[in-house]
Formats: sequence, C-alpha cells, structure tokens
Amino acid sequence: MRRRQFLGGLGSAAIAWPLATRAQQQGQRIRTIGLLVAGSADEPEHQARTATFLRELERLGWVDGRNARFEIRWATANAEILRKHAAELAALAPDVILAATGTATTAPLLEATRSIPIVFVIVIDPVGAGFVSSLARPGGNATGFLMFEYGLSVKWLELLKEIAPGVKRAAVLRDPTIVSGIGQFAAIRSAAPPLGFEVLPINPRDAGEIERDVTGFARSPNGGVIVTAAPRALFHRDLIVALAARHRLPAVYSSRPFASHGGLISYGPDVIDQYRRAAGYVDRILKGENPSELPVQAPTKYELVINLKTAKALDLEPSAALVARADEVIE
Repeated sequence: MRRRQFLGGLGSAAIAWPLATRAQQQGQRIRTIGLLVAGSADEPEHQARTATFLRELERLGWVDGRNARFEIRWATANAEILRKHAAELAALAPDVILAATGTATTAPLLEATRSIPIVFVIVIDPVGAGFVSSLARPGGNATGFLMFEYGLSVKWLELLKEIAPGVKRAAVLRDPTIVSGIGQFAAIRSAAPPLGFEVLPINPRDAGEIERDVTGFARSPNGGVIVTAAPRALFHRDLIVALAARHRLPAVYSSRPFASHGGLISYGPDVIDQYRRAAGYVDRILKGENPSELPVQAPTKYELVINLKTAKALDLEPSAALVARADEVIE
C-alpha cells in the first residue's frame, strides 16, 4: 500500500500532501517523522496501531502537510527486508523514527543510525538487547516503551493451567533469533516444574515449520500451546490459531489479536496505548528533548481476553472467577 493511500484512509489524521509545498513556501519548517513497521499495511491490527500514533500526533499539533511529513516503511517479519527499509529511512535523515514493532524494527534501525532519535514500542528487553544502557537513562539515540518484563511470561503458563487443568505439556512458540525470544522461554521453563508442566520450545522460521512442529507435538496427549510475543508469531497468527483449533490444543497468546481472531485466551499489555504514549515521546523529541534522557517506560494497562466460543469448541468451561477478571469476553 502506498504511503499517501494509507494516510488518506486515516481521515483527520492526514492532510492532503500539496499542503506541504504551501507550508514550505510560507517558511514553515516541515519535520520528517519516519515509521518502520514489521507488518503489512493491509493488516487491521497494524493499521489501528499506526492510526492511533498519527492521530495522537495530530492532537499534539503535528499535522501531515502542515508542519510534518511522514515516511512509512512496511515490511514483513523478514530480517533482510527490515534492514533494507531501516537503511532507507536513515538515509532520509528524518527528525525522529518510530520503531513500530518491537525488537524486529529497533535492531535494524540502530544498525542503520546511532544519531537519529528512535522511539520504540513493545520491546521486551531493551537493555539485554543493547538498545539502551539502562531503563532510567537510555544514554543513546533510542528510548521508548517496554512490552513487559520476562516475569509476565509465567502468567501465560498459569493461565493455561487455570483454563485447561488437564494440560501437562506445553509447546512454547518463540523466536530464538532475538534476545526476548530466549528470555521469555527461560522464564516459562523455570516456572514449569512447580506447576507440573513439561515445556518444549518450538522455533518456527516459516509456515511450513510451524505446521510440522505443532502437528508433531499434538500427537501426544495432554498438550497445550503458549505463543510468546514476537513479530513472526503475529505474522503467522491465523495459521497458529487454526492449528490449535485443528488439533484441539488449548492455547494462551501474548496479545489481543490472537484471541479476537479465534484464539482461546490472551494476556498482555494494551499495545494501542503504547502507540499513543509513543506519540508523546516523539512530540517531546521534536520540541528539543534528548532521547538519551527520556526513561524507558513500562506498560500501564494490561488486557485479559477470553474467547468463550473457542473454549466451548474445546469442551472447556472457564471458571466464573476467570471470566470476571477478563477485560473482554468474546462469545
């Protein structure tokens, strides 16, 4: 999808591009804001996140064509394509770049530039990944918003036990090529024995491997699935949800899009809220603040979503207490 076509679909968040020429003729400085998204422009979830970011920037006074220009690069979870787009954005020398999809976009952007300010969202371990020196004082050209700390991963195991007490084995889908993928699995594995679980990592690189490994795991009884947070998992969301349904595997997911598209249960931060808050950091940087002095912030909102239709298909009956705790129940 072309940049102007996408912005045009956002309503009041985008102004006709010719206004940029008029603004320059009137002597106003147009600030360039880059966005690197590890996802498709046609994906509703990524559209909603990006639209929230742009609308919040407009509320803060940054309007496309008036005093701002947006350069958006869409990519899949393919690392090579992400590096290419990151280099393209850095070459444009924008005033600030939003790393819009966690580690997958932050890492290549920091490879491409150590001078252009970068605001990241939904990053799990920015210190461990080398993106910042510390959460309180990032110290470089990047800052932003944590997705969660590794301890939250244990919650997924507890939820699997609560909603499907008969499950004794859990396949953990993670991306071992990123620090957060290793860390999430380590937290889950350490918590598994006290909860009576055997956990097995699944390291999918493509759709074929996901189908083969999940199908192989499902051949033994009493199994369930935990899908950790990673762009690659979100990219293969529909396949993963379909496989869990086909093999009757109770599954816990790290974010709402899985549950809203048929997954059993999800728990994680309110990602849309992070994009709203990220616009605030971009605004502060455009007004002169240094990302090295803006602390990395933790989520303030978390969401528990239960899909009762999927639970019924799996012959599961979530307890009244679990349903009462849910922020959203899909029936």
